[in-house]
Amino acid sequence: MCGITGWVSFGRDLRSEQATVDAMTETMSCRGPDDRGIWLSEHAALGHRRLAIIDLPGGRQPMAVPTPDGPVAMVYSGETYNFTELRAELAGRGHRFDTDSDTEVVLHGYLEWGDALAERLNGMYAFAIWDSRVNKLVMIRDRMGIKPFYYYETPDGVLFGSEPKAILANPGAEHTVTLDGLRELFAFVKTPGHAVWEGMREVEPGTVVTVSTQGVRTTRYWTLRTRRHTDDQASSVAHVRELLDDIVRRQLVADVPRCTLLSGGLDSSAMTGIAAAQLAEHGETVRSFAVDFVGQTENFVPDELRGTPDTPYVHDVAEKAKTEHQDIVLNSDELADPEVRSKVIRARDLPMGLGDMDASLYLLFKAIRGHSTVALSGESADEVFGGYKQFFDPEAQRARTFPWLVQRALHLADNSVLNPELSRSLDIPGYIQNAYDTSIATIERLDGESDFEWRMRKICYLHLTHFVRILLDRKDRASMAVGLEVRVPFCDHRLVEYVYNTPWSLKTYDGREKSLLRGATSDVLPQSVVDRVKSPYPSTQDPKYVVNLRRNAREYLSNPHHQVFDIISRDWLAAEVEVDSPALNQNGRRGLERTLDLALWLDMYKPTLKLS
Repeated sequence: MCGITGWVSFGRDLRSEQATVDAMTETMSCRGPDDRGIWLSEHAALGHRRLAIIDLPGGRQPMAVPTPDGPVAMVYSGETYNFTELRAELAGRGHRFDTDSDTEVVLHGYLEWGDALAERLNGMYAFAIWDSRVNKLVMIRDRMGIKPFYYYETPDGVLFGSEPKAILANPGAEHTVTLDGLRELFAFVKTPGHAVWEGMREVEPGTVVTVSTQGVRTTRYWTLRTRRHTDDQASSVAHVRELLDDIVRRQLVADVPRCTLLSGGLDSSAMTGIAAAQLAEHGETVRSFAVDFVGQTENFVPDELRGTPDTPYVHDVAEKAKTEHQDIVLNSDELADPEVRSKVIRARDLPMGLGDMDASLYLLFKAIRGHSTVALSGESADEVFGGYKQFFDPEAQRARTFPWLVQRALHLADNSVLNPELSRSLDIPGYIQNAYDTSIATIERLDGESDFEWRMRKICYLHLTHFVRILLDRKDRASMAVGLEVRVPFCDHRLVEYVYNTPWSLKTYDGREKSLLRGATSDVLPQSVVDRVKSPYPSTQDPKYVVNLRRNAREYLSNPHHQVFDIISRDWLAAEVEVDSPALNQNGRRGLERTLDLALWLDMYKPTLKLS
């Protein structure tokens, strides 16, 4: 797991641009604290920061292979979980290896198969290869978009990086955000390819982007396709378990300490139980970590999203799986600390407005990094197996919009917090509708599929191609900001494809959410978790957190000319911060968090806002 960046210019000699490439590379230092390297040639420059996971002494980058027609060089971020099989196949074809790293296997795979290498990879990855034999840059991203990857076209080439900050460190990239960028920021729909910054694009998941003197070309090597499911219930449950056993076994491979993220929900508990059983076969004990808040368990009050606190269930799992467990307990001062908020904004390059949920994730990962370098997460199981409340809400099932937006106030600040004039210009509802219509137009319907199954297929598809990418990006940025690699077993494309095409009636065969996952893993779960109702990532209920939010936001009211009021309604903010009660409705709380995030982002990045 690493940070990558680079610059291709067909109109200048980049061998004299080492200082700029160094600056781009150093923005990725948190992603790769263990090593750094750059590679310069006439028309291509590559930069790399390394987090050493496999073959600690042998996996240095950038990595290059000489050929009779010129070198082929690569910078790579991620993990290829089937590299052992690929290495054996390549060795059988005459390739010779100098290291034990998956990076070298991927590079030789390109030499053997070219762009078609992507179809053979199982893993999470974002990598760029400069092929000097044909003066071409090849950028490849994993199928689910687990690893971030951005590029920015220039008049004579392209800039690229794991994160926008690497690209923005180059003087050739403008720091501009237009109305369209703000629409993406506030819509919460994660349009594929959209990067918010003007002129910047994401390498879309499952694609290959090539850059040559003929321009930039994108080809798709994977998409979520509709296929008929022929397995019965017992076979489906058994196949899910078979896949999970293989996936977890592969993702436990590392030359550094590993652990699991444990929330006490079905997803992380199942993954932890399987990992613990597999490691026990070798006499090892899995470490597990959970986040908690001071007083949360003792003073928990159920709400519309969360019916139970996590900690009792976490401890039940830790006891059954015999993990070496630790709770990371956070307080409200930490969660509301402007310095922590600044680090989260810096990690994400954008003000996402998820407040304490972003801050706690960052602080959790920071604490874990003191013990482990690799963590397995239950992220994405809700999208794969159908775990969220909106999957079961008749209104969301019928709605012609993204289902997670139907009950938006439960999760996010609504757009009443915006400057009214800006809100009219943005037309967020129209933007969301267009994004929705564009997305569902690509979904294939099975012959004979019932209207209800078709509606549920669309809901599943939208979660797997939009919503999950919001959470994967959040996970990646928070973890890599502290040099922690987080792996996501439930994003293995084999599992995603199989479960996506399982009819909704089978996904819920016992009348509950995530029936397939529960049935496949009940043997490794305590009964309390088997019976538990879905509860999202925790959020603090401490009233002191709201008091801290109001205090921090009040400071901006004393500066009426702050750029944040080009976006946020000053009248709205004044009304929210002057409320005497420590209580705050969900929309008000998320609105304050969004305001603080925006203000810090504007101060930190100083973007040029084009609001007309």
